[in-house]
Amino acid sequence: MTSTDIQQSTTSDLSAKADRHLWGHFARHGAGITPPIITRGEGVHIWDSTGRQYIDGLSGLFVVQVGHGRAELAEAAAKQAETLAFFPLWSYATPPAIELADRIAGYAPGDLNRVFFTTGGGEAVESAWKLAKQYFKLTGKPGKHKVISRAVAYHGTPQGALAITGIPAFKAPFEPLTPGGHRVPNTNFYRAPAPFDTDIKAWGEYCADRIAEAIEFEGPDTVCAVFLEPVQNAGGCFPPPPGYFQRVREICDEYDVLLVSDEVICAYGRIGSMFACDDFDYVPDIITCAKGLTSGYSPIGAMIASDRLFEPFNDGQTVFGHGYTFGGHPVSAAVALANLDIFEREGINAHVKENAPAFRRTLEKLLDLPIVGDVRGEGFFYGIELVKDKTTKETFNDEESERLLRGFLTPALWDAGLYCRADDRGDPVVQLAPPLISGQAEFDAIYDILYNVLGEASRRM
Repeated sequence: MTSTDIQQSTTSDLSAKADRHLWGHFARHGAGITPPIITRGEGVHIWDSTGRQYIDGLSGLFVVQVGHGRAELAEAAAKQAETLAFFPLWSYATPPAIELADRIAGYAPGDLNRVFFTTGGGEAVESAWKLAKQYFKLTGKPGKHKVISRAVAYHGTPQGALAITGIPAFKAPFEPLTPGGHRVPNTNFYRAPAPFDTDIKAWGEYCADRIAEAIEFEGPDTVCAVFLEPVQNAGGCFPPPPGYFQRVREICDEYDVLLVSDEVICAYGRIGSMFACDDFDYVPDIITCAKGLTSGYSPIGAMIASDRLFEPFNDGQTVFGHGYTFGGHPVSAAVALANLDIFEREGINAHVKENAPAFRRTLEKLLDLPIVGDVRGEGFFYGIELVKDKTTKETFNDEESERLLRGFLTPALWDAGLYCRADDRGDPVVQLAPPLISGQAEFDAIYDILYNVLGEASRRM
């Protein structure tokens, strides 16, 4: 039996087990659909069970910042597990959790010095909303419980976080949701209406002022927080216009509303700094983060809160009645510390800042294709919006989008050796977020595949 035969046999066996027992996340099942089986990774590449190699153009899921196959991170996990594999943070502490909280607080801006650990991003968002509600109850404003977020924004799938998420199709199957979530426009300048379509700063002011309008409409005594990603993910990487976050900060201060910077994707170098609020020059009241904190080598998330928000709980009696069994898991915390060591030793953030302009220039060459309407993003986080008519910016209808993204682009990009995301939670886009160790060679390889596949898509329109 050849090695190829063995691979095929193993793949067939695993596929049968997956079809029978594995319930994939956000995945379609049945009708002959079987997921590709990913078996290993090294650097910026992954391999499937048949031995085929692919560029990981999405860092797994905006996660694997320092690349795959880092023995140092695996060793950190093993070493900690031998010493203390688990103990909860429920009125106890562990050395890795303490050290990691101290390290994160040192990176965070302003007085964001209190770190509450979770196991992922959705839990961090859930924690932030619960903290905002209880904080205002403890400080004499019990009616403040509503939250404002942006249209098409994704903030997670727990029942509370889902109420903050602005994607109707994700919400409908689980209604009624936790009450209190309200939406404002996002900052998609490519689709800004006149007269804002020629003035990005005015567009930013308009979008920010809609937050003030929503607070007034709902009643300032009922709104506790505004949740915003530094660069909005869903819809295809919407960067903030100049001055946008500065105006939002003013609005939140005026109405005594907390500004939550949801950096589950954008933190830990994705935009170029440990926290993307620093990239865009604003100080929030809370940061939520996860994904890149361990580069995906072990699950962890965190809510980072200001000293002001912690103060009502610092009296020896008051409890934030919230937590997770595996929040701040000692193994995950040890891996995170080792991951941050790599960031500092290898200058990961500086590498992103230095190479981000080249990534942008490389992707912008795709604008030569008739199907590419816009290329937008920041750092190593980009969206390529696809259009039916470049002049009018006409997009695809639902049936056309289904045919284009799932019928052609997703399998074609995969077959060509690129793992990325073809997404239509807003208008159709291809999203890219390669590992932060990538350079011009990887940018060129990604571009070549995209140019060929999107060129073929253009011819099929």
